[in-house]
Amino acid sequence: MKRILLSLMMSWLVLATFAEDKTKIYLFKLEEDIAQPAVMRVEKALEKAKENNSDLVIMQLNTFGGELAAADKIRTMLLQSEIPVWAYINNNAASAGALISIACERIYMHSGSSIGAATVVNQTGEVQPDKYQSYMRSLMRTTAETRGRRPDIAEAMVDPDIEVKGIVDSGKVLTFTTEEAIANNYCEGQAESIAELLKTTNITSYTIEEQHYTLVEKIINFLINPMISGLLIMLIIGGIYFEFQSPGIGFPLAVAILGALLYFAPLYLEGLAANWEIIIFVIGIVLLAIEIFVFPGFGIAGIGGIICIIGGLALSLIGNVGFDFSIVPSSDMIQSFSTVIISVSIAFPLAIWLGKKMFTNNMFGAKLALVAEQKASEGYTVSQPVFNSLIGEKGVAETILRPSGKVRIANDVYDAVAQISYIERGEKIVVVEHENSNLVVAKVD
Repeated sequence: MKRILLSLMMSWLVLATFAEDKTKIYLFKLEEDIAQPAVMRVEKALEKAKENNSDLVIMQLNTFGGELAAADKIRTMLLQSEIPVWAYINNNAASAGALISIACERIYMHSGSSIGAATVVNQTGEVQPDKYQSYMRSLMRTTAETRGRRPDIAEAMVDPDIEVKGIVDSGKVLTFTTEEAIANNYCEGQAESIAELLKTTNITSYTIEEQHYTLVEKIINFLINPMISGLLIMLIIGGIYFEFQSPGIGFPLAVAILGALLYFAPLYLEGLAANWEIIIFVIGIVLLAIEIFVFPGFGIAGIGGIICIIGGLALSLIGNVGFDFSIVPSSDMIQSFSTVIISVSIAFPLAIWLGKKMFTNNMFGAKLALVAEQKASEGYTVSQPVFNSLIGEKGVAETILRPSGKVRIANDVYDAVAQISYIERGEKIVVVEHENSNLVVAKVD
């Protein structure tokens, strides 16, 4: 009996020893455009790997690139990672993807894959000015040097004017195939799968934990995508515009509130949007409302409101710490403000056009506005003689006419509509005509 127990104990100790010797690997995939969601994905992966005491992180990469600012953030995280990170390129590592790959300790590639073509371009594919290329060249060069790779090759992936003898001629942006990358020390080896990659590195005993997102995390990553953020800004601005056109708690206000929640909530949960940034946005809305309803025109309140709205929306996209912006790259600032300003610039004209279309188009107009004409021949009557006698009479605006409101003529108050633009309260008016039960008035110069 003692021998059996001793044998069982020895077997358990051997199994425990082997279990402890297993290499703990954390695997995550980066197979999307490089933008803020990709930054969050890498950050969460490295945090999880550290929590699990992983020995190695493998990043399976397949991307055509993306935002330079996002790629730079990922590059920094990879270079500073305490746990070794290997890149496994499963098809493409172009542009920003090339920078991210070079930042990894080792690079492995699937057959038929490529790495390179890191010239900075805009969203339409046009090459950006040299100041952007210079910044990208410096990033590629210093990253390659840090990982013991040839910096001139890294720069040639950005600048077509750089010639590397025996590798690429001047006038061509460098892109390596798998075989070329191996030959030039930009890839440690070829592998058709993660299992084959580990086998070639003599890692035979291992456990792999793969990154999986919850439904909430997937929704957050979707909402913080710059394109979706831009659409949400357009919803917010459009809703505010329509609400100010017809004040009251209605559908436009609900759309604006929903858009604001979908915009700010994921940014707040990810630690980007702070309380004070959201408060600035709300202050902007209040100032704009004061400008429209209390002091009509275009003054300090209106200008301040627009600045606060744009500022609150843009600052919420930036990873500053409180009021400290020293750690925020200038490219991030430019990108966030550009996203907001472009979205706002599109939203206002679109809302104006849509408003006219909805209220004049027969398909929508009949449901959203009263378009039927009540003719006297059909039995409808108004106080015709009274209104006719008021034409040419002068009075004052009892309320703001924007364009509708009330006017006082003699001692009587009438519903009125401004003929052009709006008329401020207390201004002198003259009746020019009438439409049904509304007087049409103009300002007296």
